[in-house]
Amino acid sequence: MTLNISIKRNFGSFQLNVEQAFVSNGVTALFGPSGCGKSTLLRIIAGLETAAQGEISYQNLNWQTAVSFVPAWQRGIGFVFQKPQLFPHLSVQGNLSFANSRSKHIKSNINWEKVVAALDLAPLLNRQIAALSGGERQRVAIGRSLLTRPKLMLMDEPLSALDMKRRAAILPLIRDLPRIFELPVIYVTHEIDEVAQIADRLALMQNGSIKAEGPVESILENPDFDDLTGRFEAGILVDATIVAHDQTYHLTTLNCESQQLTMPLVPMNEGDKIRLRIRARDVALATERPQGLSIRNVFPVTIFSMNADNESAFAEVVLTFGSTKLRARITRASVAELNLKPGMAMFALVKSIAFDNRSLDTRL
Repeated sequence: MTLNISIKRNFGSFQLNVEQAFVSNGVTALFGPSGCGKSTLLRIIAGLETAAQGEISYQNLNWQTAVSFVPAWQRGIGFVFQKPQLFPHLSVQGNLSFANSRSKHIKSNINWEKVVAALDLAPLLNRQIAALSGGERQRVAIGRSLLTRPKLMLMDEPLSALDMKRRAAILPLIRDLPRIFELPVIYVTHEIDEVAQIADRLALMQNGSIKAEGPVESILENPDFDDLTGRFEAGILVDATIVAHDQTYHLTTLNCESQQLTMPLVPMNEGDKIRLRIRARDVALATERPQGLSIRNVFPVTIFSMNADNESAFAEVVLTFGSTKLRARITRASVAELNLKPGMAMFALVKSIAFDNRSLDTRL
């Protein structure tokens, strides 16, 4: 099933122009800078922007054509806003019941018990909205949207008002929505850490249009998209398995493509599988295995490709080890001095503390 969009919306000096077929499974992150049209596109999909021109279809249903328009309440969409849109005069249970009672006739695998359990809402049911923290309010908002029994969930920067600790607690819940409820999610964000943790696919948006879309790993490993994803934060995602924990030094050992990697201790079990983001700026290269270093992660790689930016000091190097790709950002001077070329065998060096355990993913 796909969400097909061919839409235009003119705002005078700014025009939204999107031609895209979204694969409707898992979490698709819609990523881009503020003002690029992400939230507007989400509102158009939801049917909240009636001035847009074009066509939108989902699951072979035409939501918008040149001669027809299905209103928002008939599209079967759950929408979670940046600020929770809860009824302040109702308790948590009252807010959830409001949605649940109006959608019981809809055939769906979403039910009260499953929603309350997945979002850990049972302790909150008797609380008033004013007594909830920001993170608790957003969990309730997600739960109420789920209890409308939607076919598609749209989320517009739902965690932007929360601190890192509360975001870290809610992101895994959002990540698991497609698996638990068989519900595709389109998630708007401008935080690459959120993309790394929850997204299956990534759509990059700029100046009112989508510039690239595909599996999140493919998009992040491609240097051509660095201007859109953020050059300083550019990197790749790697899959790994927890091998052991060192409680004395608070370190975790991972296995990735038969290579042992070390990172700061994570609260997971041996055998658990995770996804990690490694930034290109955190990877160094050596032509020989170095000795006497504090860097714990040193492993053999092969240069796959190189792209030197002649207008700057830097070069982007794509490396491979096994079937996994890695990126390194080094100086053009280093490329010349080491006479680096595609196909050369090298050693990659990554500090243990460089692994971004804020964006680890335990779905694998």
